[in-house]
Amino acid sequence: MNQRLTGSRLSNLAAHAIYEAFDIFQTRFQEITHRAKNRFETRDWHGFQADAAERLELYREVVGGITGDIRKLLDDRLEDKLVWAGLKAVYSGLITGRNDWELGETFFNSITRRIFTTVGVDPQIEFVDTDFETPPTKSHQSVYRSYRGAGGTITLVEQILSDCRFATPYQDLHRDARLAASQIEAHLRKISALRVVDRAEIVRSVFYRGQSAYIVGRMFSASQDFPFVLALMNSPQGIFVDAVLLDENEVSVLFSYTRSYFHVDVERYYDLVRFLKNVIPRKRIAELYISVGHNKHGKTELYRDLLDHLAHSDDQFVIAPGQKGMVMVVFTIPGYDVVFKLIKDRFTYPKKGNRDTVIEKYRMVFRHDRAGRLIDAQEFEYLEFDRARFSDELVAELLKEASQTVVVQDDSVVIKHAYLERRVIPLDIYAQAADLEAARAAVIDYGNAIKDLAATNIFPGDMLLKNFGVTRHGRVVFYDYDELCLITDCNFRTTPKAPSFEEEFSAEPWFVIAENDIFPSEFRYFLGLGGELLEEFEAVHGDIFGVDFWRGLQERIAAGEIVHIFPYPQRKRLKAVDG
Repeated sequence: MNQRLTGSRLSNLAAHAIYEAFDIFQTRFQEITHRAKNRFETRDWHGFQADAAERLELYREVVGGITGDIRKLLDDRLEDKLVWAGLKAVYSGLITGRNDWELGETFFNSITRRIFTTVGVDPQIEFVDTDFETPPTKSHQSVYRSYRGAGGTITLVEQILSDCRFATPYQDLHRDARLAASQIEAHLRKISALRVVDRAEIVRSVFYRGQSAYIVGRMFSASQDFPFVLALMNSPQGIFVDAVLLDENEVSVLFSYTRSYFHVDVERYYDLVRFLKNVIPRKRIAELYISVGHNKHGKTELYRDLLDHLAHSDDQFVIAPGQKGMVMVVFTIPGYDVVFKLIKDRFTYPKKGNRDTVIEKYRMVFRHDRAGRLIDAQEFEYLEFDRARFSDELVAELLKEASQTVVVQDDSVVIKHAYLERRVIPLDIYAQAADLEAARAAVIDYGNAIKDLAATNIFPGDMLLKNFGVTRHGRVVFYDYDELCLITDCNFRTTPKAPSFEEEFSAEPWFVIAENDIFPSEFRYFLGLGGELLEEFEAVHGDIFGVDFWRGLQERIAAGEIVHIFPYPQRKRLKAVDG
């Protein structure tokens, strides 16, 4: 039948098929996202977890299905670029009237890159840059509500809370407004602003994640403006304001690349992301799309941002600072805060596993609650860069360690597979280079990171300092995933007492150790800490060296308990109630 169709007719049919698949994806995405409000109101935390997992897998499911359909439809003309050029033109016309046209372009690219093994990019068959310099549609309403502060700060906050209606009532709306207003007024004094808030802009939709909901916006006082976020929680006694975030750094951490994605139901994500960019300007557009669940389009924006950086700089790629990885070779661009991680051809002893097991670990991190401690990685294939960006030494290192992944040509370097992550300072380097007070704080947060991961059923495996990093906000995060596993899959044991002096100090263990056996008492010898920093760590986090801590967590997880990891410090909590 395909042979009887003209190329233009075939392009038209395929474009409509892809458009319909995209519409199905968006409809289902919004349906899942829409459930978040009810999950929060009914305190259905397990239901929210299930929704989050379902939404994460949705893109792959829909793209996989339509890719198979397109293969059958185009048949022997599957790789006919004239057909695809026409297909792209028709599809571009179809999405012109949609509010999510930019997401539609990325959806189209996902299909072409599955069908064509495109090295670099091909503007003939994919949307390298958007087809629309300005939005092709107009929003039916603003993404935010505007408020005047003439009635005072308490009244302003009361109005904002009242407009966010839930089926579950607030415990005490006036009390929470008063407490929040007190925080706002203290912040105004801190930034030397006037004592009044002139106006506020608040996103109409509430942001949901885990066991919290967030009202997000910004406030204005004369010539100054600042972020404004109310963190809401729902206890058996009702909904209450748990924290007020008014600093850009605090809100940036809330939207961090180490957090799971928000569920926020809006008409146009384009408008939402631009509003958020005004609230937290240091965040890339890419990160903001990722933070609200459109990680694939975030990946598109990241790639465009990278190309723009390369076009306006002459920076060369270099090996990333820190100890060389045993599983990954890592390089970066000094002027761009992203690292490129390539899986090695052969892992350094004693590392085990293979390429497939490492890829599966990264997928596990993608699906899991990252608890503010696991860096979100964007997976890319067939990246192409100018050979002149790479020194001979770097090329030699890449070919030595990852020849199955790197292809060097006369004028280009092709990376067949890479993970792109935000660059952080390796903790071992930070602990040595920072002043003692900062090093102590980092080491304490290192223990907090281990505990936060454990609370979400993640065991890092290799807990050496070199596998952790420090963000620009001073938070410690984990980025080495090859030995990561579930806490519930581990067998935490006490170290048996040796029957003799000789066996106790033998180089080889004198008792049988299974693959999943973990001995917490041995951790202190493998952390990479010593002296005062180790003493500081043990004083605060000594419980991780005992099996009771780990077994207790296993019992709580097995019982179905979901531990809430706060995206702000405990000192920020209003402690209005015992929630």
